Amino acid sequence: MEDNTAPRIRKKSVFREYAEAAAIAILLALIIRTFVVQAFKIPSGSMEPTLLVGDHILVNKFIYGVKIPFIQKTLIPISNPERGDVLVFIYPVDPSKDFIKRVIGLPGERIEIRGRTVYVNGAPYDDPHGYYSPSGGPADQEGKERFGPVTVPQGHLFVMGDNRNHSYDSRFWGFVPVESVKGKAFIIYWSWPNWKRFLHLVR
Repeated sequence: MEDNTAPRIRKKSVFREYAEAAAIAILLALIIRTFVVQAFKIPSGSMEPTLLVGDHILVNKFIYGVKIPFIQKTLIPISNPERGDVLVFIYPVDPSKDFIKRVIGLPGERIEIRGRTVYVNGAPYDDPHGYYSPSGGPADQEGKERFGPVTVPQGHLFVMGDNRNHSYDSRFWGFVPVESVKGKAFIIYWSWPNWKRFLHLVR
């Protein structure tokens, strides 16, 4: 005799199972992109030779803390940007754009540039990533080979592109608010046509 009191197991439709799986996958991807890691493509040569046009990089968004989306306020601080970090940040002049540069000056430091030497608090900075084109560039033509001294305000950073005389950076438009930093570049996951750069760490 059939037991009508036993609970019945209702099977989900195949479509519903796939839809739920897709929704969970999309939700996880959005969480990861918002709080953990995000992909970017390098559009210009301002960071050469460290990063080339066509490099696709991953940026660690968690390293400096958990931020509230859209308003860029840090909810859970973890660490602060350090000199030498390669950062992706919201461009102060046009918030619709993201820029990538290297941290040179930290809050409260005095920055000066004379020729091809960067001075931090009056002392020459060992600048292993700075590259200067032999033929010069826009930064030279606009007199940026002589800059400062300026003091980095609290809560801000002074940044420069590694391609020093071909970079539009803090010498031109000022300081980057720390709250505008999206994350730290850490790996090239794909590059075309420079495919040999696949999985190179960003240093």
